[in-house]
Order: sequence, then C-alpha cells, then structure tokens
Amino acid sequence: MDPAAEREERLSPEVEAALAEEAARKSAVLWLTLPGEPQPVAAWHVWVDGAVAVVHEGDEQKLPGLQASGQVEITLRSKDKGGLLLRVPARVVALGPDDPRWAAAVAALHAARQSAPDGEAQPQRWAATSLVTRLEPVGPAAEAPGAYLPTDRRAAPVHTPATTLDRRPLVL
Repeated sequence: MDPAAEREERLSPEVEAALAEEAARKSAVLWLTLPGEPQPVAAWHVWVDGAVAVVHEGDEQKLPGLQASGQVEITLRSKDKGGLLLRVPARVVALGPDDPRWAAAVAALHAARQSAPDGEAQPQRWAATSLVTRLEPVGPAAEAPGAYLPTDRRAAPVHTPATTLDRRPLVL
C-alpha cells in the first residue's frame, strides 16, 4: 500500500486540519521550506482565522522569497516533545493594509510580538516597512502521526563565515 493511501486511512482531512490548528496555536515557532534556502527556516507566527500569519522583512524576521513563492511547506512541532508533528503544504497569500484580513492578522501579531522596539506604533511601522503574509494549509499533509517517512532528518550545518579564535584567550 502506498504512503498516501495509508495516510488517508489514518487521519481524515478534518483531523489533519484540526491537528495543524492545534499545533500552530500551541507553538510560537514553525519552520518554512523556502525556495533557495538549504534547509527550513524558523519563523514566529500566530494562528488567525484558519491560517498562519507571519510578519517579515523590514526590521522583522527575514523570510527571503516567501511572498514570491505561491506555496511553501510548513513544519509544525509537538509542543510537549519538540519533535516533528506535521508537515503540511500552504498557499502563500500576501496581505496589505487594504485587505480586510490585514487588521485581524496585525492585531494578533502585535499582541504576540515580544519586545517591540516601537511599542504601540509597531502596526504602522509594519504597514510602511514590513510584509504580512497569510499561510493557508491546503491539501493532505506530507507527514503526520502514523505516516512519517523513514528518512534521516540530520542536515549538514549551513556554511557560515563565523570562526573560532586561533588560540585560547589568556585566563588568570
């Protein structure tokens, strides 16, 4: 039996949708598979009206190419164990200040944002310099409880120019 057929037997689309919502509500971080990135990128988010909302670019988190891609893959973790819970495809929908969903998304993001540098002026800054994106889960999950792929999830470290000291510092 192929994995897609097994997944359909184990979790219905309604159960997958409920699981995605619950996982997104309980965790403030998820991972996005973005085009051109060597591995998934962590992003803080909120769940609003049946979808994930993220604010990015400008002075906020960098999610390069998110709005340019029509679809991304969201990886959600288990809140209690921290491991993979669900991988689900999501449609990328750009929100602008004139969109009726903008106000609800920005209000939820503003409430969840910790250590805002400009306090209550933050939503105006987002409207001027950042992007707000809605990620709507679509289609069946690539991986879900009872249907995980038997793959090695270790990834090679991403190349960085960071280095260590050539010698140990003098300690008195």
